Amino acid sequence: MPHPLPLPRPALAGAVLATAGALLLTGCGSSGQAAAAADPVKEVRDKLPKAQRSAGVLRIGMDVNYAPVEFRGQDGKPTGLDPDLATALGKILDVRIEFVDTTFDKLMPNLQGKQYDVAMSALSDTRQRRDGLDDSGKQTTPGVDFVDYFIAGTSIVVPKGNPKGIKTLDDLCGKTIAVQQGTTQDEIATRQVAVCARSGRQLTAHKLDSDAKALAEVAAGTAAAGLNDYPVAAYAAKGADGAGRFELTGAQSTSNPYGIAVRKTDTDLRDAVAKAVDQLIRSGDYDKILAKWNVSAGAAQNAVVNGGI
Repeated sequence: MPHPLPLPRPALAGAVLATAGALLLTGCGSSGQAAAAADPVKEVRDKLPKAQRSAGVLRIGMDVNYAPVEFRGQDGKPTGLDPDLATALGKILDVRIEFVDTTFDKLMPNLQGKQYDVAMSALSDTRQRRDGLDDSGKQTTPGVDFVDYFIAGTSIVVPKGNPKGIKTLDDLCGKTIAVQQGTTQDEIATRQVAVCARSGRQLTAHKLDSDAKALAEVAAGTAAAGLNDYPVAAYAAKGADGAGRFELTGAQSTSNPYGIAVRKTDTDLRDAVAKAVDQLIRSGDYDKILAKWNVSAGAAQNAVVNGGI
């Protein structure tokens, strides 16, 4: 989330992934006939570790409160970009997908505590998360590996009509903004507070436990603006009835991939998930899911392991 997988996601997405990590390529066998006879889906399934294959389920930690990436539909079940992609990956891996609803700031701690197999929740692939660093740069956890599957940037969300005339991050100086804590936008806000302080114009950042609460502050005028991943910002601006209370302003910033987080010790699971993402992209179903949620601009060309910046 935030951090945010731009939606960032045509030419920009390809450029980011190309520079962020090496492309995962499918190897060619020495025999063209043997390669033609190979079942790529079976090969992917065979990579899945015994623990998940035996259980027949892949448990995914997810903060189901970030439309349109993940939220609850009218039936109360998780829906959105990530749940659709996860369900499609489950079909490739031949396992049932079980979502474990978890607040965003607990996703990483609970992953390390083995409360689920992976975390997939608009998680931006950042060095801080990969290395398990706190805000001061001290390592506090073993960190995680990411399988990157989408590119997202950060957008500034303002009330309809943009009454404060905000266009850039520097325009936020002297104002109050609202963000969801623990996200990439939280980190951006923290950096911008320091930038504004040097200019003598204090920026106040309200850090809330959900994106819905942050947007509510913008709607109420308590905050002049909010920061969101582009897909979420665009969804909020459109509004459920097509006449939203918000609009986007300025250019996207801090483009970074969304990644599926895996414990560093689970390298076999990480590699199986990466191959499943590649297979999903090759099948064409990946593009269909992105188009369904109007986020095709953030499409990845292939899975990349730890390709974030």
